[in-house]
Amino acid sequence: MPEILPIPTSNLSPLDAWEHARERGEPALLPINLHSDDRGWSIMNQLQGVMDSQGQINISLQHPGVIKAWHRHRLQTDFWICVRGDLKVGVHRTEDDKAWAAVIGEHRPALVIIPPSLWHGAATVGAEPASLLYYVTHAYNPKQPDEERRAFNIPPWFPWSVQFR
Repeated sequence: MPEILPIPTSNLSPLDAWEHARERGEPALLPINLHSDDRGWSIMNQLQGVMDSQGQINISLQHPGVIKAWHRHRLQTDFWICVRGDLKVGVHRTEDDKAWAAVIGEHRPALVIIPPSLWHGAATVGAEPASLLYYVTHAYNPKQPDEERRAFNIPPWFPWSVQFR
């Protein structure tokens, strides 16, 4: 079984981290600072410099125990922020069987950048639903989707379930 690496953490701006991720063909994780006070919390300015008119913003909710994997894009980069609950993000590069994982969400706010050609997906961690806010650099085209899919258990060695240590 190949080693599952942590998604590399970056302190670059989202735009610079995106360029770095595309050059290396690897995902990037940018820690997020929550702005919190007695009214609640907010996440601001996370996609400055990367959004343009070709992209779109989406939000999805994933129930506990759900694994949404695997898919990849030829053109599109995904920018993921888990805003409710927690998700285990998995990324896989088939050319060298390299794989990465990170848990992001309420307890680890982060932005994950997934450049084109990398297989990726997410599994809900814990007993609560998880919500994913995501920006994609190319809007969905139902006539010509920029998406390829495969089953969640390919590769069979990827650890979607909890890894007891």
